[in-house]
Amino acid sequence: MNALISAFVDKKKIILANEGRLLKKSFYGLLIIALAFQGGTFGETIRNSMVDAYIQVSVFVGFTLFVFIGLDSLTKFNIRIFLSKSKKFHVLIASLLGALPGCGGAIIVVTQYIQGRISFGALVAVLTATMGDAAFLILAVEPSTGLLIFLIGIIFGSISGYCIDFIHGEEFMQPNSKIDIKFEKVKKTFVSNFNIFWLLLFIPGFVIGIMTAFQIQINNNFYNNIFILIGSSGAILSIFMWSLNPLSDFQCSTDKSRGFISRVVDTTNFVTTWVISGFLIFEILIYFINFDLKIFFDLWAPFVPLVAILFGFLPGCGPQVVVATFYLNGYIPLSAELGNAISNDGDALFPAIALAPKAAIIATLYSAIPALIVAYGYLLIFE
Repeated sequence: MNALISAFVDKKKIILANEGRLLKKSFYGLLIIALAFQGGTFGETIRNSMVDAYIQVSVFVGFTLFVFIGLDSLTKFNIRIFLSKSKKFHVLIASLLGALPGCGGAIIVVTQYIQGRISFGALVAVLTATMGDAAFLILAVEPSTGLLIFLIGIIFGSISGYCIDFIHGEEFMQPNSKIDIKFEKVKKTFVSNFNIFWLLLFIPGFVIGIMTAFQIQINNNFYNNIFILIGSSGAILSIFMWSLNPLSDFQCSTDKSRGFISRVVDTTNFVTTWVISGFLIFEILIYFINFDLKIFFDLWAPFVPLVAILFGFLPGCGPQVVVATFYLNGYIPLSAELGNAISNDGDALFPAIALAPKAAIIATLYSAIPALIVAYGYLLIFE
């Protein structure tokens, strides 16, 4: 990500792979894989978590990405031109683009703001409506909840944006930047060579995932062995490919110049790594402290939404995927997930921080207001 930010700051300089980022990813991926090969009950717990994460979550995230990135790759719709011709509806359009799964729509709105083409209210609207790549996870596992979050994001994003423009005016904190935003020029990576093996594991993994979702049980040793083999191999391969990918996670899903399959595979690997991280966090805690985290979260229920909202302030999608994983596993309530979904800005915050840090911070703080209203309103009324 440092390389990408550098590319924003100096458009004339072509930035290739960032060795520091790649080293950190490689270390983290190696750590997870090393834990999986531990012996005894601890190692078995790690392996079971990885298998469950891949079969129950990752394959559905991959399928969802095939649909959305496929539509994104096929369409020739130019959002930039559309924005230039619809200035009266920028806030609403920003909310709609922000609510789209992933960070692509939000990135476009943020970059348009940086170049002085839309208002600060539209920036607040898109940061309020977006929940980044965590949206793919929620949509894949609980589509009805995902649609509810999208609707709430659009409504409160639009309200927030129009209120901001009404209070401050459309010229408030208006930048005047002419920077041409470019991605790192790496179209084919080493890990792309493993795409075919990834697909060979994904197809049977998706079939097994469907059977598991519909609670189709087959008491057969051969099937059980295939279940474990596909789940563990898919999880390890996803982590391996993510850790050796020189591209930032930001570029994996948003750069339309890259191949369709590579975008799907790379983004799924990123989400898979963070889903597995979420599974491992509470499984390791339970293993060592022998305490049910659900009881802990229940005891501190009034503060859980606030903590989730504060997590949303962290740039990037990784921490938000972990929060969504906690929700999907029943450890935190929907009110906390709603608060996090509204307060988090996904990868869209990175370019804003790089070129308009003051506006990015203020816009993020403004997004906390609807996050608190929605989270605690839902907590008081429905929970």
